[in-house]
Amino acid sequence: MASKKREIQLQTVVNSQSLWDEMLQNKGLTVIDVYQAWCGPCKAMQPLFRKLKNELNEDELLHFVVAEADNIVTLQSFRDKCEPVFLFSVNGKIIAKIIGANAPLVNQKIINLIDEERKIEAGEMVRPQYHEIAFVDSDAEDGEESPYESAEQLYSIAIIKPDAVIARKSLEIKKKILEAGFVIEIEDKRVLTEQQVRDFYSRIADQPDFEDFVLFMTNGLSHILVISQGNEEQPAWEETEPNPETETKVYEDYHHEVAPPTLRKEKRYSLQEYLERQHISQLCDIEESIANVNKFIDMFFPDFKSMKNLKLEKILALLRPDLFQEKKENVLGIIHDEGFKILMQRPIVLSEEEAQTLCKEYENEDYFENLIKKMTSGPSLALVLLRDNCLQHWKELIGPSSVEKAKTSLPESLCVQFAVEGLPINQLYGSDSLETAEKEIQYFFPPQQTLALIKPHVTQEQREEILKYIKEAGFEITQMKEMLLNEEAADKIYSKIKTKDFYKDVLEVLSEGLSLVMILTKWNAVSDWRRLMGPVDPDEAKLLSPDSIRAQFGASVLKNAVHGSSNIHEAMETINQMFEVLVPENPEGN
Repeated sequence: MASKKREIQLQTVVNSQSLWDEMLQNKGLTVIDVYQAWCGPCKAMQPLFRKLKNELNEDELLHFVVAEADNIVTLQSFRDKCEPVFLFSVNGKIIAKIIGANAPLVNQKIINLIDEERKIEAGEMVRPQYHEIAFVDSDAEDGEESPYESAEQLYSIAIIKPDAVIARKSLEIKKKILEAGFVIEIEDKRVLTEQQVRDFYSRIADQPDFEDFVLFMTNGLSHILVISQGNEEQPAWEETEPNPETETKVYEDYHHEVAPPTLRKEKRYSLQEYLERQHISQLCDIEESIANVNKFIDMFFPDFKSMKNLKLEKILALLRPDLFQEKKENVLGIIHDEGFKILMQRPIVLSEEEAQTLCKEYENEDYFENLIKKMTSGPSLALVLLRDNCLQHWKELIGPSSVEKAKTSLPESLCVQFAVEGLPINQLYGSDSLETAEKEIQYFFPPQQTLALIKPHVTQEQREEILKYIKEAGFEITQMKEMLLNEEAADKIYSKIKTKDFYKDVLEVLSEGLSLVMILTKWNAVSDWRRLMGPVDPDEAKLLSPDSIRAQFGASVLKNAVHGSSNIHEAMETINQMFEVLVPENPEGN
């Protein structure tokens, strides 16, 4: 092995278990080329490693190793394989594996991990909690190991442009993306800043109409998506022009069936190519370069690594009347302590039909009639809960549907803890699936829309904070546009006060710059937005509602940061005028 060590000066040779264990003591990142004695290390990657070693100049944090699988017990699952394997060890923990000499992927992985190590050493970030890679004996697996399963996930960034959002094309575009087998890992709706537009579209910055394009992109709501290729094998789409009448059916059929073995993964189109063939690429801009994608993920979703591993779910929960009346605070305290966030809640007296639907599983029991009487005798408390893996956590917390079964299988469950004498059923209810949850939430918390306005005097930084307040309060920003409110436009929003003496002062404030006009959607949106805004006078808001937006960002009665519709009728009328969309009347008038 001595001659090989002289030949590979850049990489340390590890050819025994003791040397492997010693290597794991390295500080920072160690890139390990796992090889078989009969074929040797992957020489094709050595120029890349040498280049990175010189450019990154990190002797303390970056190490390269070649490890002979034949003589190292830990690497026995890699024996008798001819394909290159690269492992990435961070402070002694193997946190990633790439199969195949994929130079761009290996290059970006090293750059990203070294960047993290530098930030950690400088105290700028906390070390991520990586899961250690488990080495599985390939003989115990069915079939050969696939490089597509082992390689790091590749992402694309998509921006659905403001004109597509206004035209309500977002759902159609996302549906097309999902039907083609791509996965939307995370998404957000926002008005892009000028700097974000210039960074993302730097490749077209020299075009003569670029400044107009920047203005267009910062003047309305965009949707930003992080998209992966998914883990399932995808169909090999043929090089033919799409047939609009049959194409959707082909993708729908494929989405519900297992791909036949004859399909060729290597023929799969990129996301950009797919959107072009669907004739929707003009509505949605794509970035697929690995280096740029990582940069833009950091820009748009700085917490992406932690967020994408969360399986955030919303479900409907219900406290039946007896429990709501007697021990509501106890239950809400437990819900909070268990990490659930209550997005919405309302007391509601169920009709007999509603009670029968929610209690359908008990309809053959002799106590069913008594149960329905109890369920309709007073208000129940309906809740919308949010949490990582919410559906399963709630099921485990409340326990089985019957007290008798709960006492046997889950004696610590809320079913047993809050059992009511004379009713042998669980006093808490939860959606039985995510599909059911969506329908139940829509039914018990029908969405309502209101018009909201952020005024010109608010700085860009303050605007970002207000938008954060809005999202944290559970509102969905359905539409948004930035505009100068001239007298004609202002009259539509302030129709109630346009005859008042002080209205000219309002117009003067609005003429100072661009306002951000939004449609906010949420159950009880009108009153919840007014509550979040706070009293009209910021000084009064600071006393009565110190956490409100006007208390935080208002300067005076005229410059009080935000405005909102007073009632549902006014909201519907103003939204129709400002956005030229028909808002259906809320049957409950919430």
